[in-house]
Amino acid sequence: MADEAPILNAVVRARTGKGAARQARRDGFVPGIVYGGEEAPLPINIKFSELVRLLKKGRFLSTLFNLKFEGEGETRVICRGVQRDVVLDLPTHVDLMRLRTNSQVNLFIPVKFSNEELAPGIKRGGVLTVVRNEIELKVTAGEIPDAIEVDLTGLDVGDVVTISKVSLPAGTKPSITGRDFVIANISAPSGLRSADQEEEQEEESAVEIPEQPPES
Repeated sequence: MADEAPILNAVVRARTGKGAARQARRDGFVPGIVYGGEEAPLPINIKFSELVRLLKKGRFLSTLFNLKFEGEGETRVICRGVQRDVVLDLPTHVDLMRLRTNSQVNLFIPVKFSNEELAPGIKRGGVLTVVRNEIELKVTAGEIPDAIEVDLTGLDVGDVVTISKVSLPAGTKPSITGRDFVIANISAPSGLRSADQEEEQEEESAVEIPEQPPES
């Protein structure tokens, strides 16, 4: 299970209100609030440069973080909102929610493919085409899988791997429901595709010449 969530450093904000928030921004911080977990809301400041760096990496709203205060322990949180400047599109406020170990959250989990050597389609020169290299799943905060394994054993050219064919860890389910979406497929090698296309063209161009009726 993935216990090593990335660190998000913060400091407790002594004052609240618009004046304190504006001062925090002038000092190079983004003000925020941490709530949930049966504890009182906690006003915080996060370094502007660190927050922008994490936002640029992507998936910020679906990543679990260990919120760390200097000299104190860590708190597992997930972002529930980032307010931005309407002109500059830069973060001006962030909302973080505390998580318990049994909290259910939506996260993008990487996909790992195994047993390629046991896939007849790949042995024949087929190409593994990955449609999704990560899947958004509803998981328990205390039992987050490092990756979802897709077993390619027995797959041939033309076979498709959908989410219904993947064994998910207990207590984990797709965030997307009602659709059996594709994760990967094994496509024919270019040489084989060209040969098949040539055969189809030859069959289409072949015209039977009817027998001539006997002269009367």
